[in-house]
Amino acid sequence: MTVSAPESVFLRACRRRPVPHAPVWYMRQAGRSLPEYQKARANMPMLKACATPDLITEITLQPVRRYHVDAAIFFSDIVVPLRAIGVGIDIKPGVGPVVDKPIRSATDIGQLRPLQPDDVPYVTQAVGNLISELGATPLIGFAGGPFTLAGYLIDGGPSKNFEVTRSMMFGQPDLWHDMMSRLADITTAFLQVQVEAGASAVQLFDSWAGSLSLDDYRTSVLPYSRRIFDALAAADVPRIHFGVGTGELLGVMGEAGADVVGVDWRVPLDEAVRRVEPGKALQGNLDPAVLLAPWDVIRPRALEVLRRGRTAEGHIFNLGHGVLPQTDPDMLTRLTELVHEAGQ
Repeated sequence: MTVSAPESVFLRACRRRPVPHAPVWYMRQAGRSLPEYQKARANMPMLKACATPDLITEITLQPVRRYHVDAAIFFSDIVVPLRAIGVGIDIKPGVGPVVDKPIRSATDIGQLRPLQPDDVPYVTQAVGNLISELGATPLIGFAGGPFTLAGYLIDGGPSKNFEVTRSMMFGQPDLWHDMMSRLADITTAFLQVQVEAGASAVQLFDSWAGSLSLDDYRTSVLPYSRRIFDALAAADVPRIHFGVGTGELLGVMGEAGADVVGVDWRVPLDEAVRRVEPGKALQGNLDPAVLLAPWDVIRPRALEVLRRGRTAEGHIFNLGHGVLPQTDPDMLTRLTELVHEAGQ
């Protein structure tokens, strides 16, 4: 009998229900480490690819076909909704998101208008295509968290510590809260478009929230993360919350309202269980760099992640961040097989 998407092993683990084996998917599985991805996206700018439904569909499906992972992640980029509402932002190869005019004033913030479904018709079309193609495999919707989006908009591009962003947060709190409120609503709308089109779960990537202290996160970011998750509660899809370098923030990130807390490679999963409030599943957390080592190094480390993951109420195996571009796809195939076999 075919198992329907709502009963998939991935969704059951997200909801802390019994599963026959640990489900597995990989952040950035749909992308740069795959030769078929390089071929599909040849000479096409990233943001154009993210606005082309047939290409979104193909790239999202590639790792499902190759690795037989338990969930697909929608191929997109965190700046897509910003570009869709008219922000001058692009992804420069080898650099990352770069803003034409960094935000510095209330006038600049006022240009962050609400996102409407009609702004991203390619998302609705691509999700619909994917639901038809994926069958029992769930599709995870995707969006960037408000702090990370603010970081790119204010600093103007990638930064080690987002000092300019944090200086606005500290020194101009009225501007900061106006901006975060707008970004939270834009992010919510972007995720709702994906859910309404058929996505079975969502993940909020607040990738760079780990640059904040616990108190600053609680005061200046948590209310907006919670606002996003609260708005999605009625959709009754699992909500995942992830950031990098967030070991000290795991407890408060759990308070934001997600069903699953993503853990990067720095904190063992059994320690994360102690830091995150009960009633949450955990996701993670093999170091992506381990996949550049030989298999006899990868295997025991993956088994250790599974062992520690069994202490959680629910565990989704993943990396502690995205797949690195130089990763051998065959290693991910072997890793997926190992998780399915050993994670029982």
